[in-house]
Amino acid sequence: MQKNDWVSAGTTDIGTVRKVNEDNLLDASPVGMWCVADGMGGHAKGDLASQMIVDYLSVLNRSELYPLRAEQIKERLQAVNERLLEISATEAGGSVIGSTVVVLIFDQFNAHCIWAGDSRIYRLRNNALQQLTRDHSQVEDMVQAGLLAPEDAESHPASNVVTRAVGANDELEIDVLSFPLQENDLFMLCSDGLNKVVSNQEMEDLLKTCPLEDAPKTLIDMALVRQARDNITVITVCNQPRQNVHHNVMDTLPLDDTLPLRRY
Repeated sequence: MQKNDWVSAGTTDIGTVRKVNEDNLLDASPVGMWCVADGMGGHAKGDLASQMIVDYLSVLNRSELYPLRAEQIKERLQAVNERLLEISATEAGGSVIGSTVVVLIFDQFNAHCIWAGDSRIYRLRNNALQQLTRDHSQVEDMVQAGLLAPEDAESHPASNVVTRAVGANDELEIDVLSFPLQENDLFMLCSDGLNKVVSNQEMEDLLKTCPLEDAPKTLIDMALVRQARDNITVITVCNQPRQNVHHNVMDTLPLDDTLPLRRY
């Protein structure tokens, strides 16, 4: 696969209840990187946490750095984790300032999913949708332990409790999943505001028929009709030549001198 043999689209919405959109997204197509970050609702400065993730990862959006490696993403996220802990201690009285994160990167032959929390990455391959990430959440732990049926997870009272997030703990645990790309793989990144009100089957049906560039807004509109309470963010990505999409729905950077210009 050649660099830029992919297209993507993404958008975010505040939802029907929240006063602040704590979600943020990054489309860094020149280096084959996409990110959704969901600031932790109910905690101080969740929107700051998700924006900081996007800003720190944006440092890698330089075409000469393609292809990126998972270790570069993890280093950036670790730097955000450390900075958020400092802000929590000095400006927020120790309150957690955190965000979930999912990052998708492409190299010439493979895709890599990197995540912490319950935002998700899905893949539509051969007309079948598969959730690639495993939620770091209390209800997912209960499902894995056989204590809760998967169909009851989204409506469970603890469905908003995550077990990992950037900024939540001194040591940030990040999962990575890598696998070979196939032509016409279609990926979707989303915050949990989508999957709480739109089923996997509904996502699959829409992604199989809707143009890629329209899918994020269409999915968000579906969630809004259902009075989605949370912020909602969706990115769709397909690894095929740009002219065909309309038919289908660094070495490690030093952390001290590559930080964004934005001040926190």
